[in-house]
Amino acid sequence: MPAGRLGIGVDIGSTATKVAVVDAGGKLVRTELMPTGFSSVDAAGRARAALETWKGDSPFSAFGTRVVATGYGRVAVPYADKVVTEITCHGRGAAWLFGADGTVIDVGGQDTKVIRLRGARVAKFVMNDKCAAGTGRFLEIMADRLGVSHGELSALARAGEPTQITSMCTVFAESEVISLVGRGEPRENIARGVIESVVGRVATLVGSAGGATPYYLTGGLCDNELVVELLGEKLGARVSTCPEARFAGAIGAALVAQELE
Repeated sequence: MPAGRLGIGVDIGSTATKVAVVDAGGKLVRTELMPTGFSSVDAAGRARAALETWKGDSPFSAFGTRVVATGYGRVAVPYADKVVTEITCHGRGAAWLFGADGTVIDVGGQDTKVIRLRGARVAKFVMNDKCAAGTGRFLEIMADRLGVSHGELSALARAGEPTQITSMCTVFAESEVISLVGRGEPRENIARGVIESVVGRVATLVGSAGGATPYYLTGGLCDNELVVELLGEKLGARVSTCPEARFAGAIGAALVAQELE
């Protein structure tokens, strides 16, 4: 493999676009995070523009640099040398991050993926992409309905007692929350119920995949301490995560890119 060769991974999700760069030794040397916005093509362009100023020089000019695109908008990256599925990249990135086999739980903006790793490879996966009720987007919608930010939702929830949110559909669940607000239910209790609703759906998906310990959380909720705690309680085992876990897909794509001829 040529000295100094870089691998770039571009993960365009429905909500956020993540970029990761790994060097010839497989070390993560840079990450970028930005909203995807309306256009995946535009997000791909902004991702490249952000990297053009890397250390005062563009990594695209480095000898042998390769780019792999993944995620919801992976076909919208014109400078990608290869397109690879989310499952493969998330599994590869999680194996790199956590260094052991286990179950990867990736809660994205529009879908949730559960990936079983064996020998650092994907052995099995299930995916919920039919409804946003168990995703980060659901939390954003409910936070907006309660008039708080995503982060404030968790702070509210810590101070509340859970109010059950029974609807399995985001639209009906939103109506349910509106009704609870109208009845005078404290926002803290509604916030707790919303978060527990998401955690419960994610835990059910993990069960359907035959998830086994250790558990790893990746995606946009990896820095939500309450979600991590409640998910661990629901699964009956500790859930590990780290700040870089939201970049798992991009890291996996970068590792694949680094190995391309």
